Amino acid sequence: MANELSVEKRMELVKRNISEIIGEEDLKKLLAGKRKPVIYWGTAPTGRPHVGYFLPGLKIADLLKAGFHVKILLADIHAALDNTPWNLLEHRYDYYKKIIPLVISAMGGDVKELEFAKGSEIQLKPEYMYDLLQMSSIVSVHDSRKAAAEVVKNIEGDSAKLAGLIYPLMQAIDEQYLEVDAQLGGTDQRKIMVLAREILPKLGYKERIEIINPLIPGLIGKKMSSSDVKSKIDLLDDENIVSEKLRGAEMIEGNPDNGVMAFLKYILMVIKSDNKQKFLVERSQKFGGNLEYETYEKIEKDFVDKKLHPLDLKNAVAKEISKILAPIQKHRKELDRLSKLGYPEK
Repeated sequence: MANELSVEKRMELVKRNISEIIGEEDLKKLLAGKRKPVIYWGTAPTGRPHVGYFLPGLKIADLLKAGFHVKILLADIHAALDNTPWNLLEHRYDYYKKIIPLVISAMGGDVKELEFAKGSEIQLKPEYMYDLLQMSSIVSVHDSRKAAAEVVKNIEGDSAKLAGLIYPLMQAIDEQYLEVDAQLGGTDQRKIMVLAREILPKLGYKERIEIINPLIPGLIGKKMSSSDVKSKIDLLDDENIVSEKLRGAEMIEGNPDNGVMAFLKYILMVIKSDNKQKFLVERSQKFGGNLEYETYEKIEKDFVDKKLHPLDLKNAVAKEISKILAPIQKHRKELDRLSKLGYPEK
């Protein structure tokens, strides 16, 4: 499909729902000159993945449609540096490797062009470590802490671990050792991406294109977090749990600034548009009957005008989330087994 698309159409796919592209002109040249560009998205196997992963999953699906070969770095060493117990790394890696392709498939991506890389198999090589030490002699403590501030837990204060300062340096070097043209990451990764563009040329390597997607707020008004059960819907939550969590989500009538509306805008309505489907809000006849929407903008307008009640919208979103989760949860038996090994406390 991608080979049939023009450079302009491929650019549209790449830029859809993106906050920023650092090196956009380089991206245009890349698409014009390389049949199968390579991009990577990294995730550290820390907490269990949740529906917040739909956003990068949807973006990866876009990149696959645009003709990219996508490498997914399951950064087990990064997870350890960010407080994941070392003895659980392998089990959490296995869980992520099983569930991430299911998420991307659920977002409409063709996973044939996915390649998985394990952090420890790349990052413990002598040449990688040599470059890491080189970089540590160039980057200041201040700049490393600043780059990691939105990503690494407990990076500030006298009790901060040295690991938090190593984390962003490794993410920068990963671009070189994964042999990619670009990196995809969330807005919380931006400072690390900027650091990579500044430092890699000092080691004799080229700077990469950085593609940055927005983050979806949590259901209680914060960044969606694996460690905060209330703020996220787990990929293995059943319909009743999904509905219960949605009902408890923060949503002030008439105010669209919340996690439910962000989820609608960046995920659900994009999927509906791609599949040429309408978004259905079911209501009893005494409250005006069912509503159907083709665009997010119309949903937001009715919500702001208070023609659409928060509870009706939450119920509709809950049903759509459960539909997306259904094919993932067909693998529940294996996922439950892997989850119990990686997350014995759950």
